[in-house]
Amino acid sequence: MKRILLLFAIFTTLSVAAQQGRFNGLDMNMGNLSKLSDAKTRSISPENFTGEKGRGGMADPAKDKGKRNVANAAHEARDLGVGWKVNPFIIIEPGETFTMADIQGPGAIQHIWMTPTGNLNFSILRVYYDDEKDPSVECPIGPFFASAWNEFSPLNSLAMTVNPGSAFNSYWKMPFRKRIRITMENIDSQPMRLYYQITYALTEVGEDEAYFHAQYRRSKPNMSSLHTIVDGIKGKGHYVGTYMGVGVNNNGWWGEGEIKFFMDGDKDYATIVGTGTEDYFCGSYNFENKRTRQYQEFSTPYAGLHQVIRPDGLYASQMRFGMYRWHIMDPIRFEKDLKVTIQDLGWRSGGRYLPQNSDIITVAYWYQTEPHNKFPKLPSADVLEVN
Repeated sequence: MKRILLLFAIFTTLSVAAQQGRFNGLDMNMGNLSKLSDAKTRSISPENFTGEKGRGGMADPAKDKGKRNVANAAHEARDLGVGWKVNPFIIIEPGETFTMADIQGPGAIQHIWMTPTGNLNFSILRVYYDDEKDPSVECPIGPFFASAWNEFSPLNSLAMTVNPGSAFNSYWKMPFRKRIRITMENIDSQPMRLYYQITYALTEVGEDEAYFHAQYRRSKPNMSSLHTIVDGIKGKGHYVGTYMGVGVNNNGWWGEGEIKFFMDGDKDYATIVGTGTEDYFCGSYNFENKRTRQYQEFSTPYAGLHQVIRPDGLYASQMRFGMYRWHIMDPIRFEKDLKVTIQDLGWRSGGRYLPQNSDIITVAYWYQTEPHNKFPKLPSADVLEVN
């Protein structure tokens, strides 16, 4: 009897260990591409709004003609019929919020691609997890994809890419347990055309998986010379990235400001303090190319100054910059709370720091446990607008 109980215990232990070691199809890299998984790959687009198996490309250009967001390309596909690119895009009317995806879990978003039209600051992306009422992601799509100035600039990183002509890609993993809902609101006065694809895995999600968050902030102009990237984060998690756009309103070098991470009860003094803006974004000495004496754009897997908008001598009168830092290999972990700020500093006469009044746009990216604190109200269209 003892021997039978011992064998049963060994079998149970091995079974549990085997299940715990089973690959859930997430966290892909070159080292595990060969591993098999029971995860189910699905993808949502205007050709398959639900992502259901065997339900893509079913729109009929004859029967569905004239139905908005059912057969938007019926005219173009009229000679070819069902299955021939009948509804590759959606139209979002002014003031309308469109549900791009509503997925039952558990699972995780692995890739989002989209190419929108119109003003990139007037299309608001929101993500909701597990039936929450307040979004965990709320951001205009331009800033979310590190493109706050409403102008194209290529970006080549691990977490995001921006590709010709206006292709936005996100590779941030977004795990969910019960449900995930992704919406797009058009606050512009013109209709918006949107092509998009959301690829996800239906699979087990570990107990230690946190939820992805992103929040937009703008100081226009930054009268206090101190910009808050994010505050009010409560719970356990880790900060994974910053996008920052800077519109300079004075001459000279503008990036002496230090970034500060106040965590877990910090008040007057932060636990993590940087040494300068370009230092935090993994550059040095003003991002200057010493040979050309110009700002040098760069885009790497983890950090970059990917956008430098130079004055044209007429109506585009301001220098504007876009930069990013992904804490993929060095996430900033917090146990209870987090606040992140950055100073707006340049130089004045006598070798003194100059408190500046720059136009600063940021997006903070982090993972945390739920529930999360409600975000500050998104600014009005007049504040979101870049001009």
